[in-house]
Amino acid sequence: MNDIIKNIENAQLKAEISEFRVGDTVRVYAKVKEGNRERTQVFEGTVLKRQNGGVRETFTVRKVSNGIGVEKTWPLHSPIVEKVEVIRRGKVRRAKLNYLRDRVGKAAKVKELVK
Repeated sequence: MNDIIKNIENAQLKAEISEFRVGDTVRVYAKVKEGNRERTQVFEGTVLKRQNGGVRETFTVRKVSNGIGVEKTWPLHSPIVEKVEVIRRGKVRRAKLNYLRDRVGKAAKVKELVK
């Protein structure tokens, strides 16, 4: 039974996923349905966390819009997410950046990773 579930889940995985990590600033292109129309909406912010693995993997992105923090969580392998574009790499030492929720302004920035 377990092998059957694994085969079904492997068929659901996306072929190409851009490589991004926690702390990176990303631009997420998501499909939005409005009535009978469908358009692409862009959400740009810092990746706070990536959870689980395989077909159930999710990631959370946070941005500040008009002084209010907005977070969205997407399934990574969902057909709603068209692509994830990395804008800049972040230098972090944690897997989950929950501490950014309490910070405002420059304190909420993540240092850029320079290679």
